[in-house]
Amino acid sequence: MTQSRWRIVVAVLWLAVLGSALGVIHGKQQARNRFNELQKLTTQRDDLDIEWGQLQLEQSTWGTHGRVERVAHEVLGMVTPAASDLRIVQP
Repeated sequence: MTQSRWRIVVAVLWLAVLGSALGVIHGKQQARNRFNELQKLTTQRDDLDIEWGQLQLEQSTWGTHGRVERVAHEVLGMVTPAASDLRIVQP
């Protein structure tokens, strides 16, 4: 091969190496960006799990039998009927 051909081959190989290096850099940056996004989403998921647990606890507190009975009596003025006021309906 002549010297000019060697220069062309070296230039092409140099460009291939440079392109490969840029591809690696781009891929690495994409991986970092995706990892950061994953970390944010994981944190958001954990926060939502905590909130969900708190809401479940609150719901179970609001729905206890004693509380429902107290609200029915105090707020709505409901009372337990006397036995003489009860009517049993046969199907």
